[in-house]
Formats: sequence, structure tokens, C-alpha cells
Amino acid sequence: MKQRRKTLLKHAQKIDCDTLVCFEPENLFYLTGFWGEAIGVLEKNGKTTIIAPELEAGRAKDDAIDCDVVTSERGVGLLSSLVMMLRGKKVCTDCQNYNTMESLKKSIPTIKHSTDPFYRAREIKDESEITILKKASKILDEMYELCTKKIAKGVRESELQSKLMAFAMEQEMFATGYRSTLNPLIIAGGPNGALPHAQVTNRKFASGDLIVVDLTLRYKCYVSDATRTFGLEKVSDQAKEVYEIVKESQKNGLAAIKPNVSCKSVDDACRDHINQKNYGKFFIHSTGHGIGLEVHEFPTISQKSTTILQKNMAITVEPGIYIPGKFGVRIEDSVIVRVKPINMHRFTKELIIL
Repeated sequence: MKQRRKTLLKHAQKIDCDTLVCFEPENLFYLTGFWGEAIGVLEKNGKTTIIAPELEAGRAKDDAIDCDVVTSERGVGLLSSLVMMLRGKKVCTDCQNYNTMESLKKSIPTIKHSTDPFYRAREIKDESEITILKKASKILDEMYELCTKKIAKGVRESELQSKLMAFAMEQEMFATGYRSTLNPLIIAGGPNGALPHAQVTNRKFASGDLIVVDLTLRYKCYVSDATRTFGLEKVSDQAKEVYEIVKESQKNGLAAIKPNVSCKSVDDACRDHINQKNYGKFFIHSTGHGIGLEVHEFPTISQKSTTILQKNMAITVEPGIYIPGKFGVRIEDSVIVRVKPINMHRFTKELIIL
């Protein structure tokens, strides 16, 4: 935790700040070890304080690492306690609430809003984070084994989701709460698979379907993300062809990963192969993204990215081809950047036809 705080302060200094204030639970957890409703304060000497309402103070005291916990009333009370701590300091905060920021500016006119120190610190994973991500990824692989037993003609997308989530929760793995979707998973059969962020429906799996199963779940606060695409009974020649193109594309992307290469070069490695096979217009998203305490973190693995990969970044590689009204194919792994990258998933990428 000391090293995390040093890194956070180093990034704060780059924007001429000596104190960090976090409201977002991911940043609060990264700073303190406590995930909840509270405000975290990191001062330039490393002193770390949590300002928590009474209903969260007990948990904060139990979970936080080397922190003072100050109890205050929710709302205005929390802000009043915060302001007293910040006078005379050069403050950066991740606060996204407009009214809260306006209130803070009245007392601390120089306060800055920036998520950069938090995201930049979180970009490079430490060994404890990597251990958790590996375990999370192993559980996802076990869920894909379960898919091979539960996918069958007549089973609904929603039924498979229920069975997978029951298993996940038994392993202490939970939904991410990602706000852009109404479901914990993406399970998309047949034409639904042509929608990269398809919502789970009551559609029954049918013979000939390709079935995209995207598992993005949280274990001990950290998110692992993987996708496999299964076939059901009589899969078309085009579907098989597209699957092999995506598989080779992803293989190329994984091979391009190493420290000190550009994120763009990983995207290029995937995208060039799909373009060469004349399916480029059907690859409609970036190749990947960072993972960690959120589903999507830095860096972005895209054509426009200017980021250079560094050792111990955690990223996904997930090329896909989506044929409107017919089917989609996506294959995704979560990877730790090393000279020899650590692919955290072992479940096969050969097309399994059930």
C-alpha cells in the first residue's frame, strides 16, 4: 500500500498537486483497501484518511490499511470535514458530481478535477493484483467448461446466464455493475451475436447458431474479461471460416504484445489480418482495453492509441467479426504484459461445436 501511495503522489505532482481526494469506490479501494461510500484523502507525506458516514465507518476501520478513519454525517457533513483537511493544500480530486465540485471550489478555489493520477497509477499492476486477476481468469475458464455442458438446442440465453452466474457466485465472483448493460454477462446466440454488446434475451439456442459468451466478472474487487464463441450442431461454412479468421487475428495480436511496443501495433496485428480476409468492415470496435478495478481502464488497444505498453499492464485482446442479421464471432483473453506475455486463460480457442 505504501508503494501505491507513492505512485499516486508521483502522478499528482505531475499536475502540480500535493494532495489527492477520491470519491470513486475503485480509487478509494486502491488507496485504502476499503470499498464503500466514503472519501479518501492522501496527503503529500503519505498520510491517508478515510472520511466515512457512520453506517460505513465500522467496515472502513476493519478493511482499511494504515488509514485514519474519521466519522461524519452524510452529505454536507462529509464535505465540511473534508474542507477542514484541505485548506492550504494543492488538491486534485476524481469527484464527478457537479454540485459537489462547485461546493468544494467555494472553499478551495484551486482544487482540480482529474482522474489521471488514479488511472495512471492503476495502469501498472503489482504482484498482489496479478495474483487476483489470475484466479479470476481461472474461474472464467471453469465457467466455459460449464458452457460445454449446459449449451444445447432449446436452452434460452437467459437460462445459461442464470446457471453461469450461480456457479460464479459460488466461487465468490460477482457482476461488475457495468452501467451500460442490464445484464451481468453477454450471451448472444445466432443473429444476436452480431451485436457486440447484446443484451441477454429469452431466445432459444437453435441448430446452426454461433453463440458468443462474454464473461466479465469481479473477484476480490478485480475484473477479468474473456470471450469464447461456441457452435451448435450444423454450423455453416461461412461461420467456420469467420471463426478461423478471428482466431488467427487474435493469435497475431497476442504475439505482438511486449513491453515498449505501441498499443496501436497490437490493434494493427489483429485488424490487418481481418482486413486481408475482406472482413474489415465487420470488425467494428477496438481490439482491447485495460482491466483492473474497472471493466475498462487504461490503456486502450486501438488504432488511435498513442500509449506504449509497459511491464505488468493488464489488457484484453478481443478481435471480432459481426455479420448483421446472421452471427458474430469474438475471441478474447486477459493478458499481463511481459517480455513473454502471461495469457491468463487456458480454455481452448478451437471452435467447439456442441
